[in-house]
Amino acid sequence: MTQIAGWHVEVEFDEEEKKTRAAALLRLQDGTELRAKGKAVRHPDDPEQQRVGEEVAAARALNKLSRELLDKAGHDIEEATHIPAHPAM
Repeated sequence: MTQIAGWHVEVEFDEEEKKTRAAALLRLQDGTELRAKGKAVRHPDDPEQQRVGEEVAAARALNKLSRELLDKAGHDIEEATHIPAHPAM
């Protein structure tokens, strides 16, 4: 099997008291950069667990990023075929 592409996603975090923010970046081979953000807010009764806040915030950012990538794929399909595309997850 031949590998035709390899992508890397970068996720950075910013934490402030009970809030964790994640910023995700995907660079595609065509030069496109897709970015998305996610956040998590710890409930006052929950213990402080930095890793959990990062996981939730990253999951939300990556979910948004995946929707942006799907939108881009739909646009690329439409450009090539001139037919409306409706890719779904």
